[in-house]
Amino acid sequence: MQTVRMMVVACIGAIPTVLVLAQPPAQQPPQPMSFFVTSAGKGDGANLGGLTGADAHCQALAAAAGRGSATWHAYLSTQGSGAVSARDRIGNGPWYNARGQRVSQNLGELHGDTIEQARLGNPLGKQLSLNEKSTAVNGVGDTPNQHDILTGTQPDGRAYTDGGDHTCNNWSSNGQGTAQLGHSDKQGGGNSSWNSAHPSRGCSQANLVSTGGAGLLYCFAVAP
Repeated sequence: MQTVRMMVVACIGAIPTVLVLAQPPAQQPPQPMSFFVTSAGKGDGANLGGLTGADAHCQALAAAAGRGSATWHAYLSTQGSGAVSARDRIGNGPWYNARGQRVSQNLGELHGDTIEQARLGNPLGKQLSLNEKSTAVNGVGDTPNQHDILTGTQPDGRAYTDGGDHTCNNWSSNGQGTAQLGHSDKQGGGNSSWNSAHPSRGCSQANLVSTGGAGLLYCFAVAP
């Protein structure tokens, strides 16, 4: 009898333990691209054909990357009568790069509208400021450096109101004038600004290249 009891216990002890593992939560699909730096400029310096031409450039590159169904605007300000501020052209966010990484939640975070937002800064920089092909833009330390991005805007995203030319004659000049530039890697320029680091030496392609640029633009999706 004792032997039988020992065999029963042994058999019970041999029954494998079955663990019920919790299923991991389903991963959300990545957000579609709603922000990018253009992989190439238009090739005629800061003569972009005005805002219309700049928007068309953003739209064409987005379409080539499979996001042509969205409406795209270039992040550019203009000056003078009927001036337009870049921040008023890009919707309200949030915006995501080509890898689905969030680059900014809203206009306030993007531009540091409050003291706290300005202290924290936005997430943009070389790792997040990708082009439409999901490639990082050459910055400080790369050859060639192409981190100068045409914006024509003040740090708060608004148009200039002084008498100087900050937009290469509202993006129609490839000769006389200057354009305010941002840095896609937020390096250099004395203020590490993504949208208002320093002015260009002029409006020609050679002028833009000479300080570390290629006539590149920031593009934002303003509608799905």
